[in-house]
Amino acid sequence: MAAPVQPPLRFTSQKALAHRLVLSTLTGRTVRISQIRPSSTTSPGLASHEISFLRLLEAVTNGSQIEISYTGTTLVYRPGLITGSAPGSGASGGVIKHELPAGCTRGVSYFLIPLCLLAPFSKAPMNVLFTGPGVITSATVSGDMSADSVRTAILPLYAQFGISDNIELRILRRSNPSAGGKGGAGEVQLVFGHQIRLPKTIHLLNPGRIKRVRGVAYCTGVSASNNARMIEAARGVLNPVVSDTYIFSDVSSAPFLPSLDKSNPNAKKKTGVGFGLSLVAESSTGPLYSADLASPPSGGTPPEDIGRHCAYQLLETISLGGTVSPAAAPTILTLMAMGSEDVGTLLMGRDVLGSEDTISLGRDLRIFGASGWGIRDATTGREGDLVVSVVGRGVGNAGKKIA
Repeated sequence: MAAPVQPPLRFTSQKALAHRLVLSTLTGRTVRISQIRPSSTTSPGLASHEISFLRLLEAVTNGSQIEISYTGTTLVYRPGLITGSAPGSGASGGVIKHELPAGCTRGVSYFLIPLCLLAPFSKAPMNVLFTGPGVITSATVSGDMSADSVRTAILPLYAQFGISDNIELRILRRSNPSAGGKGGAGEVQLVFGHQIRLPKTIHLLNPGRIKRVRGVAYCTGVSASNNARMIEAARGVLNPVVSDTYIFSDVSSAPFLPSLDKSNPNAKKKTGVGFGLSLVAESSTGPLYSADLASPPSGGTPPEDIGRHCAYQLLETISLGGTVSPAAAPTILTLMAMGSEDVGTLLMGRDVLGSEDTISLGRDLRIFGASGWGIRDATTGREGDLVVSVVGRGVGNAGKKIA
């Protein structure tokens, strides 16, 4: 006798939509998300970047079903098996080519971070190339971190869970947001070739002391002197605190797109012009803290302000305490909840744990069947830090079991 079909889990609003879809794919539960921007008079329903993320999920899974209402305000998602770049599953030559639309206002990290959560549980290695006029590799005003910070502050965290082999993020072409914060025509490739049965149980309780700061100053289509000015301003803030500070400078030309000028069909326009800074601080015991800042699409911000504010942002992130930064908390907590059926512990700053995003993640995990978190005061670390105990759900890799 067939098992009874479980009713879909119901959510409202577009908040944390990408992460809810990731949890749905990992747990195999159907979700129904309603009231997606219902009161917007200009663009109700799903935005272009959310539609693009659904297409990405369809490309890396097999058997997923997506239903969108006529107005776009209601979404029903039935997840399939995570196949990655397996032959015959949409990959061409072992690579899935995903094109982002020109109207995309989110950075490429909006797609990379959820994709990295799915990759360890895939049936085959994940190899995705992000192209198109909508790829933004820098930080954005909507809060997305740059592709550099994903590479230096998010991907190294997977080593804590025993996931460290054949993982690479290649920034093939840099880009900043264009006018209006839309599109940038960059190019990024994610290679995630380490698939496991279950993530290891971790215990991160010692924040240690900051031993080094590394960073990348990047500029696209503007003078290389902007990088030197950002680096000098950032080092002026960080050197008195951490002597081992090194910031790499990366200068690249701006990408070109067709100008759509009817009088001159062959004309092209420069896009994705700007500059920015990515900083990562590493502790003596392994925790990473990151900060990101880029020039606004409207311009008018001098490089010195970008460098100085990014350095202060990094110091503020470190001052929050704990062994995990706000940007990395969703990744760490999700992998702990999906791991083996054992109790993992994590030291978190009170403000990081009490943030709206973390509380919402805890509620979503509970709805998807994960255990609740145990919270107690910490005896080590900064005063006010909390120890969070997470029991793994033992979801595992269904593709590995089938193979």
